[in-house]
Parts: sequence; C-alpha cells; structure tokens
Amino acid sequence: MLNITMVGTGYVGLVSGVCLSQFGFHVTCIDNNASKIERLNAGEVPIYEPGLTKILQENHAAKRLHFSTDLAAAVQSSSIVFIAVGTPASEDGKANLDYVFAAAEEIAKAATKPLLVIVKSTVPVGTCQKVADVMRRVNSSVEFNIASNPEFLREGSAVKDFMFPDRIVVGTQNAATRQRMSELYYPLTSNNVPILFTDLESSELIKYASNCFLATKIAFINEMALLCEAAGADVHDVARGMGLDKRISNHFLQVGPGYGGSCFPKDTHALSAIAEQFGTASYVVNSAIEANQNHKHQMLQKILRAVGGSVKGKKIGVLGLTFKANTDDMRDSASLVILPGLLDAGATIRAFDPQGIEHAKALLPAEISYAEDAYDAATGADILLILTEWNEFRVLDFDELKAKMNAPVLVDLRNLYRLEDMAGKGFSYHSLGRKTVMT
Repeated sequence: MLNITMVGTGYVGLVSGVCLSQFGFHVTCIDNNASKIERLNAGEVPIYEPGLTKILQENHAAKRLHFSTDLAAAVQSSSIVFIAVGTPASEDGKANLDYVFAAAEEIAKAATKPLLVIVKSTVPVGTCQKVADVMRRVNSSVEFNIASNPEFLREGSAVKDFMFPDRIVVGTQNAATRQRMSELYYPLTSNNVPILFTDLESSELIKYASNCFLATKIAFINEMALLCEAAGADVHDVARGMGLDKRISNHFLQVGPGYGGSCFPKDTHALSAIAEQFGTASYVVNSAIEANQNHKHQMLQKILRAVGGSVKGKKIGVLGLTFKANTDDMRDSASLVILPGLLDAGATIRAFDPQGIEHAKALLPAEISYAEDAYDAATGADILLILTEWNEFRVLDFDELKAKMNAPVLVDLRNLYRLEDMAGKGFSYHSLGRKTVMT
C-alpha cells in the first residue's frame, strides 16, 4: 500500500490529504501545531468545508488517515511527500516561500531512501527547482525527484473539486516521475479525468494564470454591472448574452460586491510581482486588482445612495460576512471594506453569518453586534444588506422581515432575487446592475 506524507494541514493540505486517503492510500498529515493535530485526531475539522468532516472521520477510523507532528517518522515511512504549506503574500505582493523552503529542508534531513517530493503549495515560477536544489544540498546521499502539482480547489466545494476535477496538472523533470504521478492519480484518470504533464515552470504558472483570468472575469462583470445601472440595462441579460458565446462561457460572470478569499487577491498580486521579476508587463492583472478594490468602495457608495446619501443614525442589518457562501473564510471579504465604511458614516450594524461570525469578530470593528439569524439582524433595521450568497438568504420571509424592520429597504449585492418577484413585496429593492424596485 502506498504511504503518503502531507506536510501542512491548512486548507489545501488537509483537503488533499483526506481525499487521497479516500482513494485507499495511507496518508499522514503533518503540522507543527500540536493542538491542531490533537483536534484532528479527535475528528474535529478546524475549517468549514462541506463534506470534509465525514470522510475525515471515516478514513481516520479505517486507519488510512493519520495526523502527527512527527515529520521525520512520517517521511521515513513514505515514498511520496507533498509540500502543502502556506505561501502568504509579503508586503510587496510576492509569495512568501519561507515555509516551503523550511519544509523542504526538514524533509531532506529526515529522508533515508529515494523520495518523490510533490509541491502542491501555490508557488512562483522557478520555486520547484529551488526546492530540489535545497534538498540536494541538505542531503546529497538521497535521490530526490521533484514534481509540481498545483491545486484548483474552490472553497465551499473543495471535496467535490478534488474528487471530480476538471483536470490534473503535473510538472515533472523525467519519465520516471511522470510514471509515478500517473499511478498516484490513476483513481481519477481511470474515470476519464484528463491529466496534463508539463515542465515544472509551466505547471507553476498554470495555477496563477487560471486564478488571475477568473479574477479578471469577475472584475469585468462587476464593472459592467455599474454601467448597466447607469444605462438602464440588466446585467443578468448582458452576462447571459456573453456566456452563450462558447469562447467566453457563463462561468464567473455572476456579479457581487468584489472577489476575496485566500486565492484571487493573493495570486493576482503574486503574478504581478512575478511579471515584474521577469521584466514583462501585467497591465490586465493590475487593472483587475485595482478594479476589484474600487468596486468594494463603490458598493459602499451604492448603499448610501439607497437611503438618500446618508446612513448617519441609521441601523443596518447585514446578512453574510464571509467572502462567499459555504465557507467561514473572511480573508479579503468585501465586508471588511464595506462595514467599517458604514460605521465611519455614522451607522450602527447588526450582522449575521451562518459560519463566519467568530472569524469576523477578530477582523471587524468591535462596535458591530452579531445576530442569531437573519430576522434577528433585521429587527429594527432601516436597511437590510445582503453581502454573501448563503442559500438560506434566498428564501427569506418578506412579510416577517417587513414587520421587524423600521424601514423596508433591501440592498442585495448578490442579486439573489428576481425583480419581478420583488414587485409587490413592499420593499425598496436595490440590486446590482439592474433597475431598482420601488413599492
């Protein structure tokens, strides 16, 4: 049976390790945080990701999945080691590779036999080669083969994305590594999942290029939404008309208050830094970064316009704090820009999120209070604001909301409701890139 070590139990490492154990492999997930490992061994998942807890507990009980702080022991019992540690953005936008190189050194020191080391962390072009150089310098007596294997996991659907991916991307340096990677991913490729083999550098760049292109699509359709509002058009019709063109597709043409999360903000800045490093231009990516930041501030102005230009002394109920639904991730969420802006403008805020409140408390101003549910957040509110597309916000009881609110004003920055359905509800309904419904 193939033994695998996964170094790093963050979002990528944990999801990847758990899902590999579901294939029947023996996987040991390593982290230097002892309390986190203790929780994982107790079956507690530190992140909210639908479906992850169930398969973690099942494979842990079947003794295919283990969690440990002992990297050396895990490496010595494995033939494949993944590096899946974080690469946070530095102040200059470049990816911080300290954790990657530290992991490479520890793995090399522990290795006693030939090892395939797979870099799954999102890393700039040339990093895998540097990892190989580090490992061979630390331990020249062991043969190390290095592969690049970027992840394409979406928060909120990561388990599905791992088990049913659009493609598997692998960068290698030799035929033997390619063969071993083919064997590793046979449970997926046997179900007709395509696998693309490239050189290390192309594989590293594919991840950044993919995320930056998707971020650009989001920034573009949000920009079109504001034009639609000004021109009297409907952004849903515009997006649908665009998406029917197979060259464009309808994916990532959904409007919102601006992209966030762990990938798009970090990867757009990193790709910009990579382009600068190699002396090439990144005009499109830089424009997407700027457009996204501006869009979040424009959403603040849109909210102010919905109530005549001022929220001073008004109470605002907020539904949704995380950057998207089905996650507890607050990183670069639009709420981190919009809510402090509303507080500065004189509003009081009571917010609800199904999963993100604890993380939000650490990141948002202390003046914000938190509700038990959507109707609690709406009680006494002059404005109700939808920031995140949680499914439970798609089926609100508007009669109950109207009875609880001080004024029936709904600002929906996710366009969860059809305009025709909002007519006659008794609300002033403001959405993004569409006409306002006044009743």
